[in-house]
Amino acid sequence: MSQFNIEEEIEELAGGEFERTPVPQKNWKGWKSFLGMYAGEHAAGTEFMIGPLFLTAGVSAFDLIIGLLIGNLLAVLSWRFLTAEIAVKHRLTLYYQLERICGKKLVIGYNLANGILFCFLAGAMITVSATAVGVPLEMEMPKLTDTMPNSVSWVVVVIAIGIVISLIAAKGYDTVSKAANWMAPFIVLAFIACGIVALNQLNVGSFSEFWAIWGDGSEPFPGQIKYSIWHVIFWSWFANAAMHIGMSDLSVFRYAKKANSGWTTAAGMYVGHFMAWIAAALLYAVYLKSPEAQAFLSNGDAPPVAPGPLAYNAIGIFGIIAVIIAGWTTANPTIYRAGLAFQAIMPKLSTFWVTIVAGTIATIAGIFPAFAMKLLGFVALYGFILAPFGAIIVFDHFIRKNKSSSTIAYSKNFNINVLMAWVISFVLFYWISIEFDVFLSFVTFPAWLLCGILFTLFSRRSNKKQT
Repeated sequence: MSQFNIEEEIEELAGGEFERTPVPQKNWKGWKSFLGMYAGEHAAGTEFMIGPLFLTAGVSAFDLIIGLLIGNLLAVLSWRFLTAEIAVKHRLTLYYQLERICGKKLVIGYNLANGILFCFLAGAMITVSATAVGVPLEMEMPKLTDTMPNSVSWVVVVIAIGIVISLIAAKGYDTVSKAANWMAPFIVLAFIACGIVALNQLNVGSFSEFWAIWGDGSEPFPGQIKYSIWHVIFWSWFANAAMHIGMSDLSVFRYAKKANSGWTTAAGMYVGHFMAWIAAALLYAVYLKSPEAQAFLSNGDAPPVAPGPLAYNAIGIFGIIAVIIAGWTTANPTIYRAGLAFQAIMPKLSTFWVTIVAGTIATIAGIFPAFAMKLLGFVALYGFILAPFGAIIVFDHFIRKNKSSSTIAYSKNFNINVLMAWVISFVLFYWISIEFDVFLSFVTFPAWLLCGILFTLFSRRSNKKQT
């Protein structure tokens, strides 16, 4: 049996999601499919957490607004000119493309780590949805410093939400995309409504009064670090580092008709990572004026960040529904991506079942609120770990594409060049971050760049030895 027929048979067993073959032209999708998905995914559950967390970091108005404008632009450019460009050229998942470069044995470790980290991120979004379900049930909400579940009812609610989200994700890309398109307008409307109501509750009647909410900034809350404009720029740029410069969204844009579909990520960045973050921060600003929040602060504790009660306080039952759905629209594609990572390890297992496995891990993670409450730090670490592997693909595509030796020609069952490049870049810049107390997002791009350069140099040296 030819290699093509073997992969075609695997494809059929895997459920038709083209995990190990290029997406055929008949399955390519227009830009509207990606617009809904990115608007839904990024105006979603994470936004209800991240917006308030910026306030806990004591950021100023100028640093927040200008920093988000710049950082989100850099993210969009990364998606368009790196991720989408490479995706429509090869139309392969990140996992299979890495396998062709790194070799099967090495990529297993990457896929496992990637899938698990995706599950943890999805688990944080299940936590977000659970805070909304808990409002009518009058459940005690997790605190900013909580790591363990605080009640049996919390565990039951998280499991129920996780089951629903996992089943939707397991239906495949088409279902994930359709769900995002259906829910995105509702969520965007909810964020706008929350922002307007919060401004009214804060008695904001002019731009200067809006600006004064953050003003010149403040001291960070207990346990948080102070954010400057550079923190905001680099964190917002690399909040999705694993997806764009880390090339994870090759798995999404391989369906795109043209690379210009990469511009649709702007809907996610400026509706979600700008408007929605600011709207969510306004909700938290309202809460901070309450006697309950003031009591926490007077005791030297950080007031809790629970999206469900914050949205309910602004727009009632509509807010509860919005937070639940917002968690879904982030967790759905995240679990789908995690399933693809596990699929690369177990190619003969159907997409449905590997996604169910991913959803189960995410649900277990969602039971523990620490992933959501420490989301700023977790997202920075997540991108720092995975992004350098994307540099392998980027440098392979743009530097080696005109070379006579193809990717397949120099790849091995275990490509030591990839491992050495990643280990050196990771260890060096993580040590710099810890030793000199450098914000992790500041060293993400240098680590990514060094990994790509080292991979290229090591590969050239190996090729010379073979000739």
